Amino acid sequence: MLILIFTALYSFQPTIAVWGMVVSVSLFSAITVTHPYPGKSIRGKRLFNFQVFACVLMVVATFLMYKQRNEWPVLLLISAIFLLYSSFVLEKELDKENHEETKK
Repeated sequence: MLILIFTALYSFQPTIAVWGMVVSVSLFSAITVTHPYPGKSIRGKRLFNFQVFACVLMVVATFLMYKQRNEWPVLLLISAIFLLYSSFVLEKELDKENHEETKK
C-alpha cells in the first residue's frame, strides 16, 4: 500500500515521494527475498524468481524516480504485472502441492 501511496504522491510532493518509495521498496524487497518459496515445485521456484525480478525492477524504478527520469512508471507497471501474476499463480501452485501431499 505504501508503494501505491508514494507513487500517487509523486505528482504533488516529489521529494517526499522518492524517499518514501526508497523505504517502501526496500522493506517490500527485503520481506520478499527473506521468505523464499517453501515448496519443491520447479514452477513455484520460477514464480518466486518472478517476484525477485519484480523487486529488482521496483528498485530501478525508484532510482529513476530519484533521478527524475520519466521511465520509472513503465518499470513500476511491469513489476506490478509480474507481482500480480506470480502471487495468484504461486498460491495455486502451493495449494496444488499441499493437495498432492495430503493424498499420499
